[in-house]
Amino acid sequence: MATLMAVNVGMPKDVPWHGKTVHTGVYKQTVTGPRMVRRLNIDGDGQGDLGGHGGEQRAVLVYQVDSYRFWQKELGRDDLEPGHFGENFTVDGLPDDEVCIGDRYRIGSALFEVTQPRVTCYRVGLRLGEPQMAALLVSHRRPGFYLRVIEEGEVEAGQEIVKVSAGPEKMTVQEIDGVLYLPGHTREQVERALRVSALSPGWQGSMRTLLEQADADTGSAGLTEAASAPPAGWPGFRPLTVVDIRPESRSVFSLSLAAADGSPLPDALPGQFLTVKVQPEGDAPPLIRSYSLSGEPGTGTYRISVKVEPHGAASNRLRAYVRVGDSLDTAAARGTFCLKEGDNPVVLLSAGVGVTPVLAMLHALVRDRSPREVWWLHGARDGTEHPFARESRDLLGALPHARSIIYYSSPASDDRRGVDYTEASRLSADRVRGLGLPPEADAYLCGPTGFMDSVGTALVDAGLDASRVHTEIFGARASITPGLKGSTVAPPPHQPPGPAGTGPTVSFARSGLTVPWNDRQDSLLELAEACDVPVQWSCRTGVCHTCELALLSGAVDYAPDPIEPPADGNILICCSKPAEGIVLDL
Repeated sequence: MATLMAVNVGMPKDVPWHGKTVHTGVYKQTVTGPRMVRRLNIDGDGQGDLGGHGGEQRAVLVYQVDSYRFWQKELGRDDLEPGHFGENFTVDGLPDDEVCIGDRYRIGSALFEVTQPRVTCYRVGLRLGEPQMAALLVSHRRPGFYLRVIEEGEVEAGQEIVKVSAGPEKMTVQEIDGVLYLPGHTREQVERALRVSALSPGWQGSMRTLLEQADADTGSAGLTEAASAPPAGWPGFRPLTVVDIRPESRSVFSLSLAAADGSPLPDALPGQFLTVKVQPEGDAPPLIRSYSLSGEPGTGTYRISVKVEPHGAASNRLRAYVRVGDSLDTAAARGTFCLKEGDNPVVLLSAGVGVTPVLAMLHALVRDRSPREVWWLHGARDGTEHPFARESRDLLGALPHARSIIYYSSPASDDRRGVDYTEASRLSADRVRGLGLPPEADAYLCGPTGFMDSVGTALVDAGLDASRVHTEIFGARASITPGLKGSTVAPPPHQPPGPAGTGPTVSFARSGLTVPWNDRQDSLLELAEACDVPVQWSCRTGVCHTCELALLSGAVDYAPDPIEPPADGNILICCSKPAEGIVLDL
């Protein structure tokens, strides 16, 4: 007989951690007497980070007395009490290797349904004083699980837990946790998981990604988008020869690159980018910048397009000094902003030089003689700042179901309405909402951050599913730092405080910063944080892959080893250090 041994609740509070403040609800206290369980929570309980915990699908966290006994022995602890693992219900008789997703249980007057395993998170380690705890929960196959509240009611410690119905597919919490986080899952397991309607939407999305990548060696594709489009080509940087230079507008020019020996370069996916080293004057370290591939994929050569900014050190250097016949050290094509296959409509939206990756997508659609409905929306100041105007018109003319709308915010006197542009206005959110875009379309946006934020919201308002709105960002990615409190305006990336390190150089390509490694930090993640480089992480122990990103060159050592290795060409920064000079896509 399964029994509810303890009910544990706690409201979020601020806790000091690594010189920062974490807002967390992981600190639970056992309560006596009956407690009302509601759709989103137990009375008196709360979560500090609703992005990873809480909500309808994760209303109640369950952990087992048997696992407490295991960890007492494994960790040599005699101080573990109910609530120590952040759970709401401490139970006896519901082990992770028997409870299945979709099982329903009645406790007191409330009815519950099992929705997913516990989300790996650094805060359980914070609570226990065991930094590796998130990884240990997965590797020892004892994650615990979440419940959805089907019927609200009162519960109390000591009550019997009655199984009302069994979930379909009989997929245990332990099994599905291993499918996502551990190596060796099978297609059959993923397909079974997707047949369980009770599985939470987030885990369903991860399973769908795993299924899409089932035949590719892409690491933990279900955990991170970074694993879904590995680089095609070579490790590190190699010299490519500049074979053509041409202006595309007043401020944009293109460089065509080829292999020095004339051999075809590996195919890149439409929407990917190249990272190049630009050598400044003197002995200063190279400037590392990323530029979209703008030409037709699969031609054996690459074309990148560069906007010359008034104070852009790399772009001005490239325009002033690079000539046909010169070499540029170049990393392999990368990026997950890629045109997806299908027969549904495609909406390509861009502003300014943001046209470059979507132009490559347009090339690919023409090359494949695509019958798809294609919407081409581009915004520019005027004709002098409209790169690839003729090229894009010619491509659109080759597609049977293409529609083009060009917006000039300040057309010049010789710009022809109806020929050079469609409307004298900005490509704005209001314009997008009124276009009647097909809701089943995949939309691809590239341009300034404000443009992508507002237009991306407008696309969802217009009926597109948010999962079908794809954006490309060449600057620093948005941070993911769950539970941390602090200023919403971070300082620009800088050298870390304290004496300069003496180890290998670490270059943060997106942030334009190169620093020597020092041993004051335990990982590349900690070094990035010390430099205020925007980072993304969750478990900090090599499990969740939130921190996975491209290693453009060099090599790293791991401590501890990841639960599952990242995709080829990627690393996990939360548990790695540089083994030599490295360049990170960060």
